Amino acid sequence: MTHFRYFARRIVDSLLPPLCLCCGTMVAEPGSLCPACWSKVSFLSPPCCPACGHPFEVEAGDDCLCGRCMAEPPPWDRARAVLRYDDASKPLILRFKHADRLEGAPAFGRWLARAGAELRDGCAMVVPVPLHRWRLLSRRYNQAALLALALGREWGVSAEVDGLRRLRRTPPQGHFSREERLRNVRGAFSLRPGLDVTDQSVLLVDDVLTTGATLGECAKVLKRAGAARVDVLTLGRVVLSDA
Repeated sequence: MTHFRYFARRIVDSLLPPLCLCCGTMVAEPGSLCPACWSKVSFLSPPCCPACGHPFEVEAGDDCLCGRCMAEPPPWDRARAVLRYDDASKPLILRFKHADRLEGAPAFGRWLARAGAELRDGCAMVVPVPLHRWRLLSRRYNQAALLALALGREWGVSAEVDGLRRLRRTPPQGHFSREERLRNVRGAFSLRPGLDVTDQSVLLVDDVLTTGATLGECAKVLKRAGAARVDVLTLGRVVLSDA
């Protein structure tokens, strides 16, 4: 079977050579980046704010929060991300989100598993941020659900891809201020009937953490339903110095 997979892979690669997930040039392995793109993307790592995951320039201690989290603690417990969302990583994430470049999902699942390693202990389920049914129909897939499934396989944790539901179709948030984003998503989500999160540790997954308005609203729904802990893990996150 191993030899069969090897030769099948060679045939597929000869007909459809694997392309860089970011720039589209040919690469050696499917679901990978070319050396040039790999050197440009910024993988996030400690030290960071323990609550929101925003990177610190120097080690500040395990309990030291960033200024924003001290002023307004987020609705979730901890948030982490794989990549700095900037000009280098945007093509990678947007191709996955809007251009059907789904072959990157397994690699993204591995990246998420590493970036969120400290969130793994006790995690009972992985829940993606949902799309409204009409947006899902037009896009044909929910990128957050694919990330949740890939991460669930890496961790051996159940991915509840319809654990949360979007009650109304909210306008895209790209050009909204933080306050406008908060108003836009307020009351937009609900828990799937029958899903019991009481006293559970739940991990919320999305593609990008920007202001945290959408993820925060989802976290509030889970906390109100009785979740003991809600953590957040995203593929990318905006770093304030880049905003």
